[in-house]
Amino acid sequence: MLPAYVPRAHKQQRQPHRKTKPPHMRLDRFLCNLPNLNRPQVQRLLASGEVRVDGQIIRDGQHSVREFNRIEAQQQLLQAGKAPRYFMLHKPAGYVSASAHAEHPSVLELLNEPDKHDLHLAGRLDLNTSGLLLITNDGLWSRRVTEPKSQVAKVYYVETEQAIGPEVAQLFAQGLYFAYEDLTTRPAELELISSHSARLSLHEGRYHQVKRMFGHFQNKVVHLHRESIAGLPLDPQLTVGQYRALSDEEIALF
Repeated sequence: MLPAYVPRAHKQQRQPHRKTKPPHMRLDRFLCNLPNLNRPQVQRLLASGEVRVDGQIIRDGQHSVREFNRIEAQQQLLQAGKAPRYFMLHKPAGYVSASAHAEHPSVLELLNEPDKHDLHLAGRLDLNTSGLLLITNDGLWSRRVTEPKSQVAKVYYVETEQAIGPEVAQLFAQGLYFAYEDLTTRPAELELISSHSARLSLHEGRYHQVKRMFGHFQNKVVHLHRESIAGLPLDPQLTVGQYRALSDEEIALF
């Protein structure tokens, strides 16, 4: 009889600086991490067809598994699996994009969901920025949303203190040099709406990027609102502070 799966939390306590568990791992590695199972035993279990992932017999030890998978061996449950969760939130200004903060309320406080500690933010918004925020417990999915190489388009509505000059759109399209990081921003599209407002499309998400880009022209951003991510718009039915689950079609955008 196989022992139940026991995460090796004690090792993390002794080594607080080690990296967190990856969002997926090989099936044979998962099984070898169980107490009283060595590699030859794992190989025999796999070869004999006694390992199931989500109800399917898996013989390939390189098969990738995650915390969402139900894993059984010899008809014994090793990992029950979790249901992946995906939400969009209409973030209000004044809330921090963090699980907790000493001075400001967290966006997670707006969610009426069980096990909120399992959720994390797929990208962030500044304290005084409002708009679309994605929240999930799926690390691979949020990585696709936030990784720079994904070049996911994020669209913002911007209002500024001073008029936006005609040269701004051209320079945004060329990329602006940030001396502190010694880098040039990726090309961004700016659509003027009025003399003091515009719609800006970015393909990266650097620290205070929108404010710093307009700050290059000594023009202060007075209102910033994220409208969409990768073609997924903020649901107009959501009032400030409200949220809802994503549909399968919306999840598949990333």
